[in-house]
Amino acid sequence: MNKLVVPAEMDKLDDVIAFVDTSLDGHEYSDKTLMEIEIAIEEIFVNIASYAYTPGTGEVSVETDISGKPETLTARFIDNGIKYDPLEKDDPNTRLSVEDTPIGGLGIFMTKASMDDVIYEYKENKNILTITKVLC
Repeated sequence: MNKLVVPAEMDKLDDVIAFVDTSLDGHEYSDKTLMEIEIAIEEIFVNIASYAYTPGTGEVSVETDISGKPETLTARFIDNGIKYDPLEKDDPNTRLSVEDTPIGGLGIFMTKASMDDVIYEYKENKNILTITKVLC
């Protein structure tokens, strides 16, 4: 398991993506898989940086592991900000026009659609969001 702890600040997004990309070094995956992983990482981190500690500040722990056959990336985001389960929110109605679509929820919807599994837990006053993606 690899681990990175950073302030929950937008300017740390590139560090988080680079950390996850480095975790993938030496493993085989498609460009599409990498794009889906990076988009999910961005959506999750931006949400934590934007909302978890409002109005204060805090940290995000990002843990990665690659295991199994087929090889599967597990990425876990842990923060002790405001309790929030993004999976409780209803998926957006993708049939609406752009003008009629309410703001919010599209990022987690895309994450759920592109990852093999997305799990939220709240333990010991911490939000824990875990995503898994088979590398192919």
